[in-house]
Amino acid sequence: MSELDTLIGLLAKLPGLGPRSARRAALHMIKRRESVMEPLAAALRDAATAIRPCSVCGNLDTVEPCAICRDPRREPNTICVVEDLADLWALERTAAFRGRYHVLGGTLSALDGVGPEELNIGALIARLSPGMELILALNATVDGQTTAHYIADRAAATGAAVSRLAQGVPIGGELDYLDEGTLTAALKARRAV
Repeated sequence: MSELDTLIGLLAKLPGLGPRSARRAALHMIKRRESVMEPLAAALRDAATAIRPCSVCGNLDTVEPCAICRDPRREPNTICVVEDLADLWALERTAAFRGRYHVLGGTLSALDGVGPEELNIGALIARLSPGMELILALNATVDGQTTAHYIADRAAATGAAVSRLAQGVPIGGELDYLDEGTLTAALKARRAV
């Protein structure tokens, strides 16, 4: 296999890139070897060497603990639990949460053989104490809800207050376009105006 085929094959493994998109990306990089390909190769090499998971929360960073865990402006008694880094990054983009995080690395799934031991749940429970707030920001899937219930049960013994993200009608959402599950969740989570 040639170097070009290897490059295309590796690019095709990235999310959102199929074989055709990978070929286009490879050709683009080769045509712009000095301005795109070489800096990208150096950045990939540097990232592979420097970026590590935070031992406290599971976020990725080049320092230990990560910048979020070290930030003194963050609320240390509020921990938001997320399934993976994409969820953490989505919440950070909002700039609405000023606490700390805990990345589980997945959700419980009996079908996939993922139990509590395969997730970062033990370290989460060890971080909790009375007076803390634990926010469960897990996906509204069967596995996400199963994981949320499991964590809530385990966290109850720590004295931490447990809450979860609201579910229901999104801002700008039209009722006619929402599925029955979303409408049911919105009705159950209604609040006074």
